[in-house]
Amino acid sequence: MRTASKLYLLAAILSGTTFVACAGRASTRDSRGSIVVDGVERTYHLHVPPSYDGTLPVPLVLALHGRLGTGEGQERLSHFDSVSDSHGFIVVYPDGLNRSWADGRGKTPSDEKGINDIKFLSELIRKLDGEYKIDRARVYATGMSNGGFMSGRLACDLSQQIAAVGIVAASLSSNTAAACHPAKPVAVLIMQGTADPLVPFQGGELGKNGDRGLVLSHVAAVEQFRVLDGCPVEGKRRQIPDSAGDGTSINIAEFMPCSGGAEVRSYAIEGGGHTWPGGVQYLPAAFIGKTSHNLDASETIWEFFARHSR
Repeated sequence: MRTASKLYLLAAILSGTTFVACAGRASTRDSRGSIVVDGVERTYHLHVPPSYDGTLPVPLVLALHGRLGTGEGQERLSHFDSVSDSHGFIVVYPDGLNRSWADGRGKTPSDEKGINDIKFLSELIRKLDGEYKIDRARVYATGMSNGGFMSGRLACDLSQQIAAVGIVAASLSSNTAAACHPAKPVAVLIMQGTADPLVPFQGGELGKNGDRGLVLSHVAAVEQFRVLDGCPVEGKRRQIPDSAGDGTSINIAEFMPCSGGAEVRSYAIEGGGHTWPGGVQYLPAAFIGKTSHNLDASETIWEFFARHSR
């Protein structure tokens, strides 16, 4: 196995499963749950904000872990619980089978075993809607790496249930892009580091000779969704400078208005790596690149989600 593949494996494991010591004691509003899909028990971790009392419908966010991660690992990495508490939405952290998602690349364990993760996530939304008062017009998905690619697939294949997606440290697989015909426009945010050593900003082959699949470049993925959503050719551009002093800055391009009130937004993290901006530096920058602290990815993604409904 090449050194790059070893680093990918180590980064995936640590990004999805560490930081236990940093996580506080679980809230009484946190729970584990399961659902049987295609004869297989699928599990998830759920967080309900203290403000929820069942009287008014609230948004739902699906937060998807990376390869070899878990739902609870994504909870710790993204700190979406605190964002949920501040803004009053329910967040669910599903677990991929074999610690992976069938994100369309055709190369993950779940892809290779024919796991229908679109069906799982669709049925999970319906299950939670039956147990809580969910605003079905405000259901969203986000994820990092493998979970980011899966979020992009949801924008293509589950547009009748998902209003917006936030893709982090990923773009869009070539297979998914070729078959992407959403029934309705979906707002899309893509956040990716220009110096990501595991998912190259310029796209192409992942792993050894493409053994982890082929992916679009960041620019091509943004363009794909811009066209699908009927957005203007020219975007509004701005920059977040390196006020944190961590060697990163952020170039933002916003494409709107789009069909059905959608929007496509690009965050190119200049000098950023395979990380969750505003999160922890889970491995040294020499291995995964830098974590930018010039924005909080979770707060930024929620701000984007809050602008959109089906």
